[in-house]
Amino acid sequence: MTDETRVPFEERAAANTPGHWLLARLGKRVLRPGGLRLTRRLLAHADIAGADVVELAPGLGRTAIDVIAAHPGSYTGVERDPDAVRLTARAVGDAGRVVEADAAETGLPAASADLVIGEAMLTMQSERGKHAIVSEAVRLLRPGGRYAIHELGLHPDDLDPDVTSALQRDLARTIKVNARPLTVAEWRALLEGAGLVVEWTGSEPMALLQMRRNLADEGLVGTLRILRNVLRDADARRRVLAMRRLFAANEDRLRGVALGARRPAR
Repeated sequence: MTDETRVPFEERAAANTPGHWLLARLGKRVLRPGGLRLTRRLLAHADIAGADVVELAPGLGRTAIDVIAAHPGSYTGVERDPDAVRLTARAVGDAGRVVEADAAETGLPAASADLVIGEAMLTMQSERGKHAIVSEAVRLLRPGGRYAIHELGLHPDDLDPDVTSALQRDLARTIKVNARPLTVAEWRALLEGAGLVVEWTGSEPMALLQMRRNLADEGLVGTLRILRNVLRDADARRRVLAMRRLFAANEDRLRGVALGARRPAR
């Protein structure tokens, strides 16, 4: 755990803090590349009712609220950032629990979940890190269990490797996270390589900082709160505008992608 993760997100300096924590500090609550619409499409395919659910890296707990509303058998969040643990625990209340642990080594019993959910967290991992987390998800799943992910995707599947490398460098410089998005084919291969069967894929535009998306995700009051906070903080405003320019310049290459996969029953 880095020193940065120990600082409450409300107090993290704008200049170098990861982009998702910066946006959270400014009041944004939906931090998924495909927005709330893609999250809800993913959850609709996940058969939550009655399931023992584990969510990896729930962050602010926004998705946890929707999971709890779908009446799972149980909910467990696994989050390594202590501030995010507190926020998710507040969101789920007595309807679930949140443990402080790494997504690649949760400490939870094997075959203890019917559904594992992870959003906007594999993208931030190296190739080795991605494999480690997916392997842990598979370990947690009972035979026939489901794994649902929502991540940042690249388009098209045959995107030039040089373009991909340049985009990864621009993302790292701008959002202060070594984001490594994959094409849908690569995300599928990652899951299938761990022995899962991909049953569903979906996508939405990567419109995280566009006004229409924010109104849909945050509502009018929430969007106005974000705008007010951006206007009040010059350093944060520079960061947000830089991220917005990068996303706009690559709107044809970036998108939110979701995949639903199943661990074979045998």
